[in-house]
Amino acid sequence: MSLPHLADPAGRYRTMRLIRSFEELALEWVRSGLVVGGTHPYIGQEAVAVGVCAALDPADQLTSTHRGHGHVLAKGADPGRLLAELLGRVGGLNGGRGGSMHAADFSLGILGANGIVGAGAPIAVGSAWAARRRGEPTVVASFFGDGALNQGVLLEALNLASIWRAPAVFVCENNGYATTLPAASAVGGSACGRAAAFGIPAETVDGMDVEAVRAAAGRAVERARAGGGPSFLECLTYRFEAHHTMERRFRLSYRTAEEVASWRERDPLATGLPTGRMAEIDREVAELLSAAAEFALASAEPDPATANDHLYASGLRPRSGAAL
Repeated sequence: MSLPHLADPAGRYRTMRLIRSFEELALEWVRSGLVVGGTHPYIGQEAVAVGVCAALDPADQLTSTHRGHGHVLAKGADPGRLLAELLGRVGGLNGGRGGSMHAADFSLGILGANGIVGAGAPIAVGSAWAARRRGEPTVVASFFGDGALNQGVLLEALNLASIWRAPAVFVCENNGYATTLPAASAVGGSACGRAAAFGIPAETVDGMDVEAVRAAAGRAVERARAGGGPSFLECLTYRFEAHHTMERRFRLSYRTAEEVASWRERDPLATGLPTGRMAEIDREVAELLSAAAEFALASAEPDPATANDHLYASGLRPRSGAAL
């Protein structure tokens, strides 16, 4: 059973609109000082998160990145609790302890966003391998950017996934830049070549087209669930905003206005749905996000006396079936 909220084109558009509106609100809150420390906007890349998650079942899992709000929302996370997490409030997905870059919800198979580039890939492989060992049909999708292509940990994860035939789908969101460094100046060979070197089937797809991403992800998920092992998707996409909300302050210049404008013309939210239907969905999302913001702002701030909670394990707890 696929994720119900992504089962049809209207649902996929609704979720992309939710991600876009959520990120626009997050930008406002960063600039007003409500969110401390900034965020990494996902605006422009919505089709990748939604297209991949549309191919997943509710019991499937994912690992995310520092630019993770879109992945988390696409898998079904509550936007109010995610906003509260950005604010550091107790009502957040992780009690306000994780913030923007460490949102997780195990109940939804969201194993966590991650501030370390490429670090979600080995977590995904480990979880996929464990599910295979247990005989469960779980597939794990691992999102990462083109900046992770030169990280050793990603190559190690690809190798282990290949030899273990782990049911993992590696999703490279190639937005052309690792912070400010053009991928063309940093990546020797190709993204798909990384996977091919380990015998992993790889495919490049238009990451601005949600249906193209969904179709490619569907093939990869089906292969993994049938025991065919991992797959690799390179999704060609673009972030319309800066790498980080701090970038504006630094006045960095590494992209031309013409380049940004040309990608904006391929906005993934231009799905071809009837204009009236899109307007109706937009109103629904606006109401949902307004209620989410109200929840987040009303959520309590944590008690300073609990600042050291959750830093250490409270005791040894054996795994089920394992003896100490």
